[in-house]
Amino acid sequence: MRKKIALVTGGFTGESVVSLKSALVVEKNLNLELYDVYKVFIYPNLWYHESGSGERFPVDLNDFSLTLGKDKITFDGVFNILHGSPGEDGKLAGYFDMLNIPYTTCNALTSAITMNKGYTKAIVQGIPDLFVARSIQLFRQDGDTVDQILKELRLPLFVKPNNGGSSIGMSKVKEPNELQAALDSAFAEDSQVLVEEFVSGREFSIGVYHAKGKTTVLPATEIVSSKEFFDFEAKYAAGVTEEITPGRMSEEEVSRVNRIIAQVYLKLNCNGAVRIDYFLEHETGKFYFIEINTVPGQTETSLISQQVKAIGMSIQDFYTGLIEEMFL
Repeated sequence: MRKKIALVTGGFTGESVVSLKSALVVEKNLNLELYDVYKVFIYPNLWYHESGSGERFPVDLNDFSLTLGKDKITFDGVFNILHGSPGEDGKLAGYFDMLNIPYTTCNALTSAITMNKGYTKAIVQGIPDLFVARSIQLFRQDGDTVDQILKELRLPLFVKPNNGGSSIGMSKVKEPNELQAALDSAFAEDSQVLVEEFVSGREFSIGVYHAKGKTTVLPATEIVSSKEFFDFEAKYAAGVTEEITPGRMSEEEVSRVNRIIAQVYLKLNCNGAVRIDYFLEHETGKFYFIEINTVPGQTETSLISQQVKAIGMSIQDFYTGLIEEMFL
C-alpha cells in the first residue's frame, strides 16, 4: 500500500513565493508508485488542500487530516518544503511532533536555533578550522546602533534580518551614510538584525543530507555573481549568477570543507537535507561560515538539485531517500 505524504508549502513570510516554486519541482519528482501525494497550502488562518479542479478542502488541525468526500485522509509523513515561518523556524515541526507525524526536515529545536543566524554562529564557531566573521547582533529596542556598529566593526558590512531567509532585507554597506537605511530595511523583516564584517573570499554553497543510515556531503557549488552579493535576485533569477558545480577547490580544500560541513550537520543535530553557505578567504583559504538553510530551495534554479545530479543521483531517488529516512 502506498504511503500518504503531505507536501506542505506556502508560509507566513515573503519566502512563500519561493516555497510555491519549490513545491512544484518536488511534486513533479516524487515517486507516485510509492506515495500518494497531497499538496497542503499553509497560510495564516488558512490551511487547505486544493484538488485538480481548484476546489479547496480545509485541513482539520486537530489531527492534520483531510476529508475528501466520504474519505478521511490521514498522513504517514510530511515532505516539508515550506521556507521561512512556520516551516523552517520549528513551529510546524513542533506541531507535527505533538501529532506524532514524521517529517523530512530538522526537529523543532534545531529548526528554531538555526533560523537565528547569531545563535547558530555561536554554536558552530568551536568546530576546528571553522571561522566566523566579526559581528554584532542587534535588537529593535537598541539605541544609538549606528555609532556602536561603526565603532566596533570595519566597513564594508553585511546587514541582514537575523531570522530571515532568501536574502530578503539584506544589504551591503560600504559607506557610513548607507548604514541606517540598511538597518531599516532589515528591521522591516525582523525584530533582530545581524551586522557582519565583510569577508573577501570565494563564495560557495553546499548541501548535506542523511539517508540510508549515512550522512552525505554533496559537491559544493561556487557562486560567481554579477551582483555585489548573493541576494534574492541572484538566487532566483536566471542568468544573474554563474553557479559552478562542483566548485573550484583543491583536494585539500574539498577534504577540509567536507569535514567541517559534516561536523556542522552533527553539532546542530540536523536531519534531512540542509544547505550551508561559506566563504574561502582569498588571502588565507580559511573557511568562514555564513549561514545554514534547513529547508533549502528546490526551485529550477536552486543549488541542491545541481549537486545531487553531480553525484549521479536522480532527483526522484534523492527525494525518496529523504522520505524513507523519516520512517526509520
